[in-house]
Amino acid sequence: MLRIAIIGCGRIAIKKHIEALIQNSDKFETVVVCDINEDKANKCANIFEKKLNKRPEVEIDYKKVLSREDIDAVAIATESGKHYEITIEALSSNKHVLVEKPMALSTKHADEMIELARKKNLKLEVCFQNRFNPPIQELRKKIEEGAFGKINYGVATIRWNRNKEYYRQASWRGTWEEDGGALMNQCTHNIDLLQWMLGGEIKEVYGVIRNFNHPYIEAEDFGGAIIKFNDGKIGIIEGTTSIYPRNLHEKLGIFGERGTVIIGGLAVNKIEEWRFEGEEEHPFMNLPDPDTVYGFGHVPLYKDFYESIVNDRKPYISGEEGKKAMEIVLAIYKSAIEGKPVKFPFEFSTLDMRNGVIK
Repeated sequence: MLRIAIIGCGRIAIKKHIEALIQNSDKFETVVVCDINEDKANKCANIFEKKLNKRPEVEIDYKKVLSREDIDAVAIATESGKHYEITIEALSSNKHVLVEKPMALSTKHADEMIELARKKNLKLEVCFQNRFNPPIQELRKKIEEGAFGKINYGVATIRWNRNKEYYRQASWRGTWEEDGGALMNQCTHNIDLLQWMLGGEIKEVYGVIRNFNHPYIEAEDFGGAIIKFNDGKIGIIEGTTSIYPRNLHEKLGIFGERGTVIIGGLAVNKIEEWRFEGEEEHPFMNLPDPDTVYGFGHVPLYKDFYESIVNDRKPYISGEEGKKAMEIVLAIYKSAIEGKPVKFPFEFSTLDMRNGVIK
């Protein structure tokens, strides 16, 4: 058993991290739940007590949690702008870290997190839980088997709605300092899947962003991009939270010389098109949608995090892997204010957007 603490008891912790820890209660003992809002922390603790008949301690100061020697790991589910600071302090305190996406809001900060985990020989895993979706795993197998032949391009489409009430629930949402916009918050999961399936080094990104319907936030509610990979593959991104009147769909398409796959559903959890020679259908075309857009992936994510620690192996979604989607989004932002493609490698932060003029 590993002893773990949750830092941040908001929406994603309530909806998914608690569920994942309860279902992995043979692997993790949740010792502490921490939030600056004590009511939120108590709400988390109550759920654990009801489901497992054991109540974790409640704390409002994460620094006190990190100073404890009886905690092996922490799950960080705070607002995005706090991920870097808390992760660095956790790793410095010899805790393994599972951090929500995006791992940071700066290329420099992400590199520092990765380097410190390596230096301290600690595990750093990023919550891109949709990689564990059964249809995504099936697609990954086909890619690794070479079933597509040459992969030409891929498309990530995220057509969602977030209204004013959503942003009013938390003042950090939609800010450059603590969040970013639709691409960084809502679309980063599918961007991660797109780059993972296409693979290879990125040459350059050309992006545009707009704020069509949300004048009360700093960041974008729409982003589009073309990604050029060094080996010739192309990635296309269309992501928005401005769809009327509610979420429409999320899709990932991969297109090659001998294969076509489109995965859709509420959380890229259902195969829509599956075309290879001799294959025109797949059992996962009829999978049910999950209860939320977060999907079912946090349970296997926590299992992987546990196994990476006890078996001393690299996590499935390591810091190096977790950085890639964030880096693409930052390249889109940088491209949007420079009005030209951004070549890799580069340095950039969401804070750099504050004084930039979007072109």
